[in-house]
Amino acid sequence: MKWKLAARSEKMNPSVLREILKVTERPGIISLAGGLPSPRTFPVSAFAQACADVLGAQGEAALQYAASEGYAPLRQAVADMLPWDVDPEQVLITTGSQQGLDLVAKVLLDPGSQVLVETPTYLGALQAFGPMEPQAVAVASDDEGVLPDDLQAKAGGGDARFVYLLPNFQNPTGRTMTEARRAAVVAAARQSGLPIVEDNPYGELWFDQAPPLPLTARHPQGCIYLGSFSKVLAPGLRLGFLVAPKSIFPKLLQAKQAADLHSPIFNQRMVHEVMKDGFLDRHVPTIRALYKRQRDVMVDALRKEMAGLDVQFRVPAGGMFLWLRLPAGIDTVKLLPLAVERGVAFVPGAPFYADADTADARTMRLSFVTASEDQLRTAIAALADTVREQLAHAAAARTQELLAASPT
Repeated sequence: MKWKLAARSEKMNPSVLREILKVTERPGIISLAGGLPSPRTFPVSAFAQACADVLGAQGEAALQYAASEGYAPLRQAVADMLPWDVDPEQVLITTGSQQGLDLVAKVLLDPGSQVLVETPTYLGALQAFGPMEPQAVAVASDDEGVLPDDLQAKAGGGDARFVYLLPNFQNPTGRTMTEARRAAVVAAARQSGLPIVEDNPYGELWFDQAPPLPLTARHPQGCIYLGSFSKVLAPGLRLGFLVAPKSIFPKLLQAKQAADLHSPIFNQRMVHEVMKDGFLDRHVPTIRALYKRQRDVMVDALRKEMAGLDVQFRVPAGGMFLWLRLPAGIDTVKLLPLAVERGVAFVPGAPFYADADTADARTMRLSFVTASEDQLRTAIAALADTVREQLAHAAAARTQELLAASPT
């Protein structure tokens, strides 16, 4: 039997990150690659109690089909925890925030239409948008996010349906938009009539100071907001949410109904049971404290082990990731297998760029939250040794080229 594939399936490519994660399953590999929350943060006992309570008091309803919009008390809880006025009727519970990206793509993108993204941007978003066959257009960005002038220029240059942004502790770079940049970005979007899709899975994982208000709080009728329970409770629940203007909400709901009818109602009821007594207010600070210690260990190790190597990085103020730029002449895609041989894995930076021609091959993403402190120190030392080895090989190759080119 020969199956005839839909043209859109050609846009469904394997996740580079998922392929890399397969490598990390080898014994002895310390992975700094995956964006996996630390299992030490999972509130197992709280969910064990919630599971018993939900089954005991709500068992039949918890195991039945449910409304596509989501469990009404959980929708209300989401609306209540957001820092602007949200009607729970605007809240759609999704099967992870990744589904939110998929629904947005299905509702807003056509083949050939444009979606504007940061430089670099979240790899999973590019993968979610791809099957709808849009043109992903990279907007020039700096340490504070997209540049408003370039955003406005790109918005007016074609069929741009929305701009996709991660203002808080961005994946992959860890950067955060300042208050001034947020105001300028919203002003540029308003002036251009450009919708914003704001993805905020890491916003609660701040270390010293909460980030500024979301973009959506400043422009609620022009934004779709995506959130997740994966980073503050547990990713295996596969629960997230989106908040959308009432004008677009029905179409997102219809896309949700077609995709999976509804997200697991048992999980929704358990999350609500865990949340209802202010648990997140007590639990999330413990995650922040742990991740801040982990970040500090990685930063200290980088400063020690990478000394003299012209390695550049910014210290993230929250989240899970640190973005590294290596010396000229190193391609991190080629560096990865050599690092794995030394027992450490990372994610090369190039796949995070929408424009492959301008991707920075010297970059990599490191996660500091899953490995132990000792593993972080060991991994960074091994990574530094790999970089030094590559630089030495490159220098030797250049010497040989010069000798071969010189007159005898």
